[in-house]
Amino acid sequence: MQRQKQSETCHEIASAIASARASARPALLTDENTHCLVGGLMSVMTKTPNSTIEAELSMDRAIAEQDASVANEAQASAAALLDLTPQQAGTQTLLRGLAILEAAATGARDLRSIGAALGTTRSTTHRLVSSLVQARYLRQVGGGYLLGPKLIELGTIALEQMPLTAVARPHLQVLADYTHDTIHLGVRDGDDVLYIDKIPGTRGLEMRSRVGHRMPMASTGIGKAMMLDLPPEKWSTLLEASHRVLAKVSFRPDHQPDSDTFVQRMTRYAQGGFTFDLEENEASIRCVAAPVRDASGAIVAALSVASTIPYMPTERMEELIPVVQREARAISQELGWRVPQPATRRIKR
Repeated sequence: MQRQKQSETCHEIASAIASARASARPALLTDENTHCLVGGLMSVMTKTPNSTIEAELSMDRAIAEQDASVANEAQASAAALLDLTPQQAGTQTLLRGLAILEAAATGARDLRSIGAALGTTRSTTHRLVSSLVQARYLRQVGGGYLLGPKLIELGTIALEQMPLTAVARPHLQVLADYTHDTIHLGVRDGDDVLYIDKIPGTRGLEMRSRVGHRMPMASTGIGKAMMLDLPPEKWSTLLEASHRVLAKVSFRPDHQPDSDTFVQRMTRYAQGGFTFDLEENEASIRCVAAPVRDASGAIVAALSVASTIPYMPTERMEELIPVVQREARAISQELGWRVPQPATRRIKR
């Protein structure tokens, strides 16, 4: 009777082992391991009372059922993955990796918050995050994660591959088509403006500005637009430098403001985010300008609409402010700048 019981038990064990080998952990249940396991169990059973054997077998069945549940869950997950084509699976992994970077950029710092943003399990999140850390797209700091140096490298390369003139040109053309006036794009070069692009107007007028030509910053609309973030004392310094340069040239601008008038105008310009050239650089020429910012928020360039007094009365200059600002803002956004959001004002109760 006892021998029959042992035989039945061995049969159950062998069946359980075969089932385990076919499902969850085949790498662990090799022929050699199985032989040792059955042999060890038989050795124990020949020296163990039936009641003890029954208790141990009951515990083994419970463990086997738990393992089977885990195996079924793993198989279900694997089946879901098998439903995806290799291309779909690769796309899913790529999108999850990008979503992790977006989550980290918006404040998700640990695995729990990143996983919550993605809707993935902790193990999947950890695997993806670890790969991004290894590739330097993320860096681990303390118990959390931040954007890594690889993104800085790629961002720098992206800017190098996307010259300012190429980004700005379509927006300059929009202004040219709308206004029929001369459109300029310039950057700062020391105390001067360096013109890097120009679209001549269609009114038959010619200006002395040229691509590659320099003008004093404080005497041009573009130059003043690039001065908007500077402190007032720097405004006065650049105005003095402009006066020294213009004193050496044969032509004379119609209007050169003194320091107090210039600072008053610049204060208004800084508050409004635009500048005017009121015949301060070239006789009878006026312009409306606005700054261009990069991803850091710094002013890196400026653009302007310029024409002669008959086409640039004060009323039209005021009307052109939002038009010029719109295109300058569009260029800035393509360079990575984000429009500042107004602060939320809390209501006191």
